Amino acid sequence: MSRKPLLKTSNLSISFSSDGKEHAVVKNSSFEIHKNEILGIVGESGSGKSVSSLALLGLLPKETKIEGTVFFEDHSILSLSEKQFQNIRGNKISMIFQEPMSSLNPSLTCGYQVLEIILQHTSLRKKEAKAKVIDLFEKVKLPRPDEIYKHYPHQLSGGQKQRVMIAMAIACKPQLLIADEPTTALDVTIQKEIIQLLKDLQQETEMSILFISHDLALVSEICQRVLVMYQGEIVEQGTVKAVFEKPKDPYTKALIRSKPSQTRRLKKLPSVIDFIENTVDKSVYTKKERSAFHQKIYAKKPFLEIRNLKKEFVGNKTWWFQKNSVVKAINDISFELYEGETLGLVGESGCGKSTLGRTLVHLEKATSGQIFYQEKDITQLSEREKKSIRKDIQIIFQDPFSSLNPRLMVGEAILEPMKVHQLYSNNSERKAKVLEILKKVGLAPEHYNRYPHEFSGGQRQRIGIARAIALQPKLIVCDESVSALDVSVQAQVLNLLNDLKKDFGFTYIFISHDLSVVKYMSDQLVVMNQGKIEEIGDADALYAQPKSSYTQKLIDAIPKGK
Repeated sequence: MSRKPLLKTSNLSISFSSDGKEHAVVKNSSFEIHKNEILGIVGESGSGKSVSSLALLGLLPKETKIEGTVFFEDHSILSLSEKQFQNIRGNKISMIFQEPMSSLNPSLTCGYQVLEIILQHTSLRKKEAKAKVIDLFEKVKLPRPDEIYKHYPHQLSGGQKQRVMIAMAIACKPQLLIADEPTTALDVTIQKEIIQLLKDLQQETEMSILFISHDLALVSEICQRVLVMYQGEIVEQGTVKAVFEKPKDPYTKALIRSKPSQTRRLKKLPSVIDFIENTVDKSVYTKKERSAFHQKIYAKKPFLEIRNLKKEFVGNKTWWFQKNSVVKAINDISFELYEGETLGLVGESGCGKSTLGRTLVHLEKATSGQIFYQEKDITQLSEREKKSIRKDIQIIFQDPFSSLNPRLMVGEAILEPMKVHQLYSNNSERKAKVLEILKKVGLAPEHYNRYPHEFSGGQRQRIGIARAIALQPKLIVCDESVSALDVSVQAQVLNLLNDLKKDFGFTYIFISHDLSVVKYMSDQLVVMNQGKIEEIGDADALYAQPKSSYTQKLIDAIPKGK
C-alpha cells in the first residue's frame, strides 16, 4: 500500500442552515484513502457518512458551509468550480448511489445513460463508445447486454439496475469509486454477487473504493480498513481485523452487537443506545416458552387459508405474430396462517413474495385459487365486502415515504382511513385516538402537524405502522418494512412490532430478504422460489437444517463478518 494517500481529508466539517441556525452534520473528520484500497465507513443513519462522500464530489447545496481540507492527488478539491468538478465526476471519482431507480433517468435507455458518460469524458466516437458500453455490461455480468442496452430502467430488476449503475461508475476507469449503500435493498444472493463483482473490479483495475454501509458484516467482508462514524464524528478507525475483533469505542461495540443473534432469541432486541447506557435486557425467549405458544395458536382453526393461488402477469407483444408473454408470479401456492402467528416469507427478488402480500390485501387480483379469511373466500367478494376486508387486513410498505401523501400532515394521514371506515363518532375522537397511536409507536403529539419529509427513515416507518394499526386490523402484511433501516433503528421497529402483536393480538406475514431478521420474528417460515413454495416449516428448525439446496444457498449468502 502506498504511503502517499490518493485522497486525504483534514478536519472536514459540514454544516447546514435551518430556521436561521447552523446544524453541524460532520465534525472535524480526518481520514485517508490509499491507492488500490477498499476503505469502509460505517454508522447509523444521520451519522454523516453519505454527506461526507457528497462533499468529495461537490454535490452538496451551494449554501452548505464546508470547512477543513480535502486533497485528491495532492490537489485541493473543495475550492473547485462546478465546471472543474464536472471534469472529475465520473472520470477520476465516480459514485454508485444507494437507490438506482431514482438515480437512473427513467426516460432514457440504460445503454444511452452509460454512453453519455463515455462521450463526455473520452474522445471515442459513438460507435466505439457503444461497443465499450456493451463490453462494460458484460464485465458487470448483465445478461443479454445487447438487449439491456435498449431497455429502460423500469424493465430491469433491482440487482440489474445496480449493475448498470456500477457499469456507469467504472466506465471511465476512475481512480476512486464511492459506493454509497450499494446493496441495501437487494436480497442476500444478489448482494453477495454485487460485493464479489466490486472486489473483482477493484483487483482488476486497482482503483480505490470508499464503501459506505450500515451493515458491519458486509463491510468486514469487502474492506481492508474501516472508520466508524457517530453523530458526525469519527469515533474509531483502523484495520477491519483490529476494529471488529477488538473494538475500543463503546459505540463500535454496540453496533457490532446490535444484529439479531442466530443462536438465541432475545425477548427484546437491544439497540445501540441500550449497549452504550448498559440497559440491555438479556431475557431469552426459551424453547419451552416458544413451544407452549405454538401449542396454543396451532390448536385453533386456521385464520387464513391459501389454496392453489395463482397470479399471472401478461406482457405486451414486441412484434405482430408473437404471443403475449405470461409471468407466473404466484404459481399454485397453498399454506395456512393461524391467529397470533408471525409467518415469515423469504426468497430472492422476483420470487413472488411481495406479489403474494399485495394479492392478500387486494392490491392485486388473483388469477385463480382461493383465499379463505375466517372461512370465507375473499377472492369472490363484492366491492362493498372488500372495503370491510381492507379494514381487517393492512399492509406496511417497504418505503413509507412514497406510500405517504407529501402534502398531508402525518396526523391527517393516520386519521383519514378511520374516517373512511367510519370508526369513532367524530373527528375529535379520531384525533384523540391518533395521538394515542403516535405515542404507542414511539412518536410525540407534536408530530401530528408535521409533514412526511420532516422525519427520518425510522420515524417514517413508525408512521407507516401507525397508519396500519389505526384501523385495528386482524392481519398485517409487513412488506420489507425494515430492509432499508440501520441495525439500531431496525431493532427498535422490530421490538415495536412484537410489542404491538402482544398488546393487540395481531397476526403478521413478515416479508423480507434478510433471513436473520425473518428467523428472529417468525414462528413458521415459507421459502419462495420462482413463484412456488420451496419449503415450509418451523423457523428455527428450517434455518438449522434446511431441506432444500435453494434455502441453503440463501443462508450461505448471509454476510457472516470476520
